[in-house]
Amino acid sequence: MPNVGALCGKTVFITGASRGIGKAIALRAARDGANIVVAAKTADPHPKLPGTIYTAAEEIEKAGGKALACIVDVRDEMQVRSAVQKAVEKFGGIDILINNASAISLTRTLKTDMKSYDLMNNINSRGTFLVSKECLPFILKSKHPHILNISPPLILHPRWFASNVAYTIAKYGMSMCVLGMAQEFKAQGVAVNALWPRTIVYTAAIEMLRGADGAKYSRKPDIMADAAYEILRRDPKTCTGNFFIDEEVLTEASVEDFTHYACYPENAKKLELDGFLPDKYYKTKM
Repeated sequence: MPNVGALCGKTVFITGASRGIGKAIALRAARDGANIVVAAKTADPHPKLPGTIYTAAEEIEKAGGKALACIVDVRDEMQVRSAVQKAVEKFGGIDILINNASAISLTRTLKTDMKSYDLMNNINSRGTFLVSKECLPFILKSKHPHILNISPPLILHPRWFASNVAYTIAKYGMSMCVLGMAQEFKAQGVAVNALWPRTIVYTAAIEMLRGADGAKYSRKPDIMADAAYEILRRDPKTCTGNFFIDEEVLTEASVEDFTHYACYPENAKKLELDGFLPDKYYKTKM
C-alpha cells in the first residue's frame, strides 16, 4: 500500500541524523514515505557511539522512506555544499531542513578551553547558519518549505549563562538563526522554527554527561520526533518564528498521556526538566 502521509515524497535534509533525536525524526518522516538525507560525520562504527550514516539509512529504508547517506561535518563548507548537491541530484530538491547537529560542554568560563568553545560555536551556531544558507536556494523553490532548528527559546536570563556561558552562546546562536531567518524569509512563505524538549531526552550526549543512570529521568528521542512531525505538517505560511516545546506541541495535537515516552515509564512523574525553559515549567510539577 503506498504511503500517503503528510511528508510523503518530501525531501528532508537532517544534520546529525545517524543517531539520537536526528535519527528519530528521520524515522518518523520515513514512515510517511519521505526522502531523507542523512548528513552526519559517522561513516565508520564509533567505539563508544551507536550507528553510522549507513546503518541509519538502512533503518530509514526499512521504515518506508528513501535515504541518501552523506558524510558531512557541518563545519566544512565544501562537505555541506556537496551533500546539498547530491540531495538535489537524487531527489530533485529539498523541502525541509532539520538543523540538529550539536556539540555540548557544560563548563564554566575558567574550565572551558578554547578548543571546546570553538567546537560548540562552529557546529551549533556557524553550522546551522551554513547548512541553512546552502539549503535555502532549494527550500525557497519548495511548495512546503520548512526549517526546524533543535534549539531553545531565547530567554535572556542570567541563570542560563552563568553555569555554561560558552554552550549557551553556541546554542542560542541556533535560536537567533530562527529569529532572524523567520522574519527574513516570511514573505517567501518559508517556515523557520525551533523545537526544544520539556524534559531531558536520553541521547549519547546525556549518557556522556550523566551516565547510563540518566535514562531513569529522561524521555526517549521519540517525543521530539513526534513533535517535529506535527510542526512539519503545518502550513509554512502560517507557522513561522516559533520556539516550540515538544510537550506543548503534542498536547495541542491531542496527546494526553506521555508515559510511553519515558525511558522508564514508572518514573514518568519524576523526569528531570531540561534547561532554557520558561519560568512556568519550574514552578509546576510533572
